[in-house]
Amino acid sequence: MHLNILAFAVPFFILVMLLEYYIAARQGKKLFHFDEMIANLNTGIAERLCDLFTTGLFYYFFQWIYNHWRLFTIGNNWLSFLLLFLFTDFVWYWYHRFGHEVNLLWSAHVVHHQSEDFNYTVSVRITVFQAAFRSVFWAFLPLLGFHPQAITVMLLIHGAYPFFTHTQVVGRMGFLEYFLVTPSHHRVHHSSNPEYLDKNYGDVLILWDKLFGTFAQEEAKPVYGLNKPLHSYSFLWQHFHFVLELMVAVKRCKGGAAARLRLLLGKPALIDPRIRSWLEYKLLRTNRDIHPAPALTRYIRSQTILTLCLLFLVLLFEYYLRGTPLFLLSVFILLSIINTGAMLEQKKWIFELDVARMGICGLLLYCYFPGPWLLTLNCSLPFLLLFCYKSLSNLYYRRFFYYNS
Repeated sequence: MHLNILAFAVPFFILVMLLEYYIAARQGKKLFHFDEMIANLNTGIAERLCDLFTTGLFYYFFQWIYNHWRLFTIGNNWLSFLLLFLFTDFVWYWYHRFGHEVNLLWSAHVVHHQSEDFNYTVSVRITVFQAAFRSVFWAFLPLLGFHPQAITVMLLIHGAYPFFTHTQVVGRMGFLEYFLVTPSHHRVHHSSNPEYLDKNYGDVLILWDKLFGTFAQEEAKPVYGLNKPLHSYSFLWQHFHFVLELMVAVKRCKGGAAARLRLLLGKPALIDPRIRSWLEYKLLRTNRDIHPAPALTRYIRSQTILTLCLLFLVLLFEYYLRGTPLFLLSVFILLSIINTGAMLEQKKWIFELDVARMGICGLLLYCYFPGPWLLTLNCSLPFLLLFCYKSLSNLYYRRFFYYNS
């Protein structure tokens, strides 16, 4: 069978998260909050799913540069692999640093820093937009002459390491602190303490930070999240709030095209923080003084588990999934994570999203078990839902919606 063994990274990392949760509980530390954990996992699920469609594009991009533009031809041996590691980590440092210092890049990277928790679930809080920007930076590697296959292997190895630096259950690591990025170093990077801002950009080696003057030792207790906390668990808002802020700032910018370009390539501090407050009032309007109904919490938990299992199966059997079934499964997963985020935000359109998910389930069944009875059922369900919409939606909200404290 043609199975994608990389799919097993999903259950492996989930098990590590559960282990961290257990250790934190034994240590008496409250490191996990339900809403934050769901928001983090939702972003990670979307990124893994999108990688299914984009990883091949990135590989062919590297291959095209290697075939047409490489400056040298670097062989595959232990010395070249060591050089590739050093160049990969060096390029990552500058990608990461520019990701914090350039508004256009920060619009993709900001999602990773929104969580006010710091645990292994935060490590998967990255977006496919961030992966696209990374690939532009990593194009330097095939340009130098490293083979795309060697780059792919290195990126898999290199990309696994930072997962383990997103934790509070590991303290200082002795002599490793001198040359490796450790959890202590990365806690500094994720904090919003004034003395920790724009520090510790390294991915595997902390040497670059020490060389370029961006290193800070963990001393004061870190406060995690953005300088202006997001206070939202909406999947869509998390991904696009800064894009909207940047668009508004550019629109309001005076001074012509040059001034707007300087804003796009400038630091996030140039964006007026009042823009987000204005956008939140106009677009978000979330009631924060709420507690979830127990049934809704159980529903979100079970739906997240189901979505993770479905993601694992899609990744594992990607070779056998083509065309319409893959499209429908992908849409179902994306609607599921948008739906749980909307539930946490008390949005009134969660019922419609669940109806859409039911419709996709019907179409998926018809793809694999076509027949007149299933076709008739799929065609009649919309009319049935339309006829019973009021009573079904009222029942849904009574069971799954929020109640005030």
